[in-house]
Amino acid sequence: MSVVLTILASIFIFGLIIFIHELGHFIAAKKSKITVNEFSLGMGPRLFGFTKGETKYNLRLLPIGGFVAMEGEDEESDKPGAFNKAPVWNRIWVVASGAIMNLILGFIVVLALTCSMELLGTRTIGGFAENAATEASGLQVDDTIVAINGRKTYLITDIQYEIARIRDGSADITVKRGGEEITLDDVKFDTAVAEDGTETIVFDMIFYGVKPTFGTVMTYSFRWTLSIAKLVVSSLVDLVTGSADVSQLSGPVGIVTVVGQAAQDSFFSVLMLLAFISINLGIFNILPLPALDGGRLIFLLFEAITKKKLDSKYESLVNVIGFVLLMLLMVFVTYNDITRLVK
Repeated sequence: MSVVLTILASIFIFGLIIFIHELGHFIAAKKSKITVNEFSLGMGPRLFGFTKGETKYNLRLLPIGGFVAMEGEDEESDKPGAFNKAPVWNRIWVVASGAIMNLILGFIVVLALTCSMELLGTRTIGGFAENAATEASGLQVDDTIVAINGRKTYLITDIQYEIARIRDGSADITVKRGGEEITLDDVKFDTAVAEDGTETIVFDMIFYGVKPTFGTVMTYSFRWTLSIAKLVVSSLVDLVTGSADVSQLSGPVGIVTVVGQAAQDSFFSVLMLLAFISINLGIFNILPLPALDGGRLIFLLFEAITKKKLDSKYESLVNVIGFVLLMLLMVFVTYNDITRLVK
């Protein structure tokens, strides 16, 4: 049963995220009067499809991606509706729309999750676990946590993430107490050893909740979406700076494993994972890296600013190199995933 749940949840999450991403490109292309030759969900051999107007709509075997094939997208074309003949700002809109749609999907899912909550968590401490190290270190009930190690917190999810990032079992925590902000240095946290042998921080605080209203739901949802985006960006920065171990990177195998765990937990967990992956994909896709939408945006922005179009053969070469590097990264993270599963 768990295998079936994992498969169904994975198809739901990946299928919806990919569909929404490609739908963004598709709608923007149609609105820009760019000819779309094919809208495909999935990769590999075609399972079935149909043609409507100028566009072929296909479902393909492998649920690991999708594409919108536009006339003149990868080669020069003189046909009416060619991508390469469209105004540069229309092309920028088309390329950016996939990532934008993923961010919008993430927000909508977060909004739905927020609407389902009986109480919305605050940053104000309502209590502690028995013999909590944080209480012994100076934190008090009714303290509102505003920063951890100098990094601002806006939601309880920010607090949870910043605490999870602690490496030495202690942190400097800024709280609002009695109308004043004070910083407590070297607040200690209890630790526990996970099944894989890694040491983790124990979250030993309980926070007050507030009843949802239209205003608080919208504010909370917006901040929660920003919190997820901040987490994604911070994780990328940690990887680049060496603060995070690259062996912790996960690919499709690892994500499917997490999806399976979420599916067995609750539908809420599945939707939370859907929001996280969608926002993650939206941000990752607009990074200025070759073979990603962000890499193509760099070329288009250069053209928009300088009024000069780079030779397509150079762009193609850069994208090929970027694609090869991404495939190597995919092999690396898949190896990491399988190694963790075996262990």
